[in-house]
Amino acid sequence: MNRLIECVPNFSEGRDLTKVDAIVDAMSGVEGAWVLDRSSDADHNRSVVTLAGKPEAVAEAVIRGAGKAAELIDMTRQTGVHPRIGATDVIPFVPLEGVSVEECVALARQVGQEIWDRFRIPVYFYEAAATRPERVNLENIRKGQFEGLREVALRDPDRSPDIGEPRLHSTAGATAVGVRKLLIAYNIYLNTSDVAVAREIARAIRSSSGGLRHVKAIGVEMKSRGLAQVSINLTDFEQTPLHQVFEMVKREAERRGCAVAGSEIIGLIPRKAIELASEDYLLLENFSPAQVLENRLAAVAGILPPPPSNPADPVATLRPLVETLREAVQEFSERALDSSREALPASRTATKGDPSVPPTPNCKRPSQPPTFMSGWYNSKPCPHRLCC
Repeated sequence: MNRLIECVPNFSEGRDLTKVDAIVDAMSGVEGAWVLDRSSDADHNRSVVTLAGKPEAVAEAVIRGAGKAAELIDMTRQTGVHPRIGATDVIPFVPLEGVSVEECVALARQVGQEIWDRFRIPVYFYEAAATRPERVNLENIRKGQFEGLREVALRDPDRSPDIGEPRLHSTAGATAVGVRKLLIAYNIYLNTSDVAVAREIARAIRSSSGGLRHVKAIGVEMKSRGLAQVSINLTDFEQTPLHQVFEMVKREAERRGCAVAGSEIIGLIPRKAIELASEDYLLLENFSPAQVLENRLAAVAGILPPPPSNPADPVATLRPLVETLREAVQEFSERALDSSREALPASRTATKGDPSVPPTPNCKRPSQPPTFMSGWYNSKPCPHRLCC
C-alpha cells in the first residue's frame, strides 16, 4: 500500500504575489510531493498552500518553503487581519492513506527539528503533535500573536517554544507544526462593514463560547470589499456540516439586522463536505470543481484534466468528476506515488465506454484496516477512504 499525506502550510504573505510565487517554487522541486492548490488574500495577508504526496517528500518540500518564507517575509513589518506568529505561521500534516496519526506526529517532530536546525526558527507543536495539553488548541499558542509572543516567550517558560530558544527569530518569528484531520477554511461575508457584528456572530457560533461543536471563528474587517467577514475553521465537517454553520451565521446575522452576502472556501475541500450541503444554498462565490481535494489528486495522477477554474455550470461540472473518484484515488497511488520515477502519462478524461480506460477495480477492504485516522475521522477505515 502506498503512503499518502496532505500538508497545508500557511504563510504570512498575501499581498506580494511575487514572494508567494517564490515560496511555492521552493516547494515544487521535490520528487514525490505535489503542490495541489494555493490561495492568497490581501486583507488577511496570508497564503494557504496545499501539498500532497509521500510523507518524506512532503516534509522536505514544506521545510524548503519555510526557509524561503524566512528569507522573504519580515514579521516586524507584516500586518493583516489574521492572527499569526511567524512567516510560516502553521504547518499542519494530515494522514490520507496508509499513514497513521502516530507516524504523522513523528514526521511533524522531525520537521520541527529541521526548521530549527536549518533556519533557527523556534517551533511549537499543536493538535495531535502537542507536547502538553494546553497546546493542543492552536489559539493558546497564538495568544498575543508575533508581537506579544516574542516578549512573553522570553520571560514565561510556559510560553517558550517546544524546539529552539525562547527568543523568536528576529524577522521570521516562530512556526507551529501540527497533525490534524481534514479541515475546511470557510469564510462568510455579511452585508455590513461593521466588524463588531461579525465578532459577535463569531463568538456566538464558535465551540469555545458554547456554540457549534468543531467550529472556530473570528470576526474581521475586509477593507478591500467594504464588508465584515466571519472567518471560520471547521475541524469536523461530518459532525458539524457546512450548511449547519451557514444557517447559524444567517440566523445570527438576521437577529442583528443584517444578512449573509456570500461565502467562500479557502484552499481545498473534501468531496463529502460538498455532498452534505448544496453549493447554491451556501451562496458560495467562485466555487469550482478544482477546489475539491479528490479532483486535484485525480488531475495530478493524470487521469483527469485539471478542472476549469470558472466553469459555466459548476454543479454540472462537479458531477462527472465525482463519478470517477474511485479510480482517481487508486490511480493516484499507482501513478503519482509510483517509485519508478517514470513520467506521468498525459492527462485524459475517464469516461464510460472509453476502451482506452481500464475498468475500475473493486474497492476491497483489507482484513486488517489501516490506521488512517483510527477512531479520529472515519468510523469505517479503508485503504481507499477518499472514495469509499
